[in-house]
Amino acid sequence: MNKLNKDSIEILFDRLSDKFKNPKSELDFNNNFELLCAVMLSAQTTDKAVNSVTPSLFKIAPNAKAMSLLDTQVIENCIKRLGLYKNKALNLKKMSNELVTRFNGLVPDNYDSLVSLPGVGSKTAKVVLNVGFKQNTLAVDTHIFRVCNRTGLCIGKTVKDVEKNVVLKVPKDHLYNAHHYLLLHGRYVCTARKPDCENCCIKDICKKNLD
Repeated sequence: MNKLNKDSIEILFDRLSDKFKNPKSELDFNNNFELLCAVMLSAQTTDKAVNSVTPSLFKIAPNAKAMSLLDTQVIENCIKRLGLYKNKALNLKKMSNELVTRFNGLVPDNYDSLVSLPGVGSKTAKVVLNVGFKQNTLAVDTHIFRVCNRTGLCIGKTVKDVEKNVVLKVPKDHLYNAHHYLLLHGRYVCTARKPDCENCCIKDICKKNLD
């Protein structure tokens, strides 16, 4: 598959920005700690599912200190409707302990510190930096990986391949919102099984349709 040229990439992001105006995370949270927890919980499940369990959790643990003091079983009971809930509960407990002991209970605003926390990978760190700290980062999940490869925006065999190169291709004026543009397009239009190509705003430049 050929890659999109610079002019086509500009068109792609201009159109996605028109379609998804003022995009924001679909996770519910009140502060950066709750955001970090919610993103950690969203692994291999939907934002809707996460939003269904976090109110009870955040009611008793709205900050790192409160979460660190909870018994792991209590965290499990709050999130047990999610897949991998036991492992996720353990990671929330460990992550909160680390925030308290190393960062005065505050979520750090840099990538290296975030990924040093238990249960926090590259994708989670970049989402938190983008959504919570308004930084120009682009986290690559399955939706974004699919859109990048299908359209020809950024071809890569693995998520890491795409994550390493896609930021270099995004026009600077769209970089802050690029994560949400691609995510929402993949979630609601360029879906895995039945992409809605007929109603796609970039169908005329998408390499999937032109190959």
